[in-house]
Amino acid sequence: MGDIDDALDRADTEGFTREPPKSLQARVNFLLRRLKTARAVAAEIGVTADSVNRYRRGARRRPPQEIADRIEAAVLARWQPRVRERRRRQAATATGITVETRAQFGYTAPVGTTDDGRFRRLTVHLPPEYARRLFEAREQGAGDRRLREIVAEGLQEVYFKDGGRRAAGLEVELNNIDYFDVSF
Repeated sequence: MGDIDDALDRADTEGFTREPPKSLQARVNFLLRRLKTARAVAAEIGVTADSVNRYRRGARRRPPQEIADRIEAAVLARWQPRVRERRRRQAATATGITVETRAQFGYTAPVGTTDDGRFRRLTVHLPPEYARRLFEAREQGAGDRRLREIVAEGLQEVYFKDGGRRAAGLEVELNNIDYFDVSF
């Protein structure tokens, strides 16, 4: 996973209408309800089915940090899927997404202008079209490079070209990302 994929995951969790389970036992019980068997949960988090049952019963309360992190990630990935889908659909059809980033942009520009790449800090609202393309590419398993291309194209059109009012021959590339955040 890359910077953009991680940012989309974080944005998904911001829209929860209820808090996910907090205790280890509640998290494991939630995973058991979703995945149906202790063996499936064990395969998901990288432990044995017996360990899953110990966590469920409360016989074992403190897993190693790595396992606790995997349990938390598995719960967050499955928590409130309809809420997530509704927010994504709304962003892709009506509201769009807001991208906040500090990244190095590379430019291909007409002769006589600067094309030096440099770090910029931007907060830009991208229209629903770019949100839809970003979500579709992610669902199809596109890599970080493709997601960067979509975001760069959106930033190019909305921020750098100002909707076609300036910088007609400019091509923007998103190179080094210092940080990247998305909200929708």
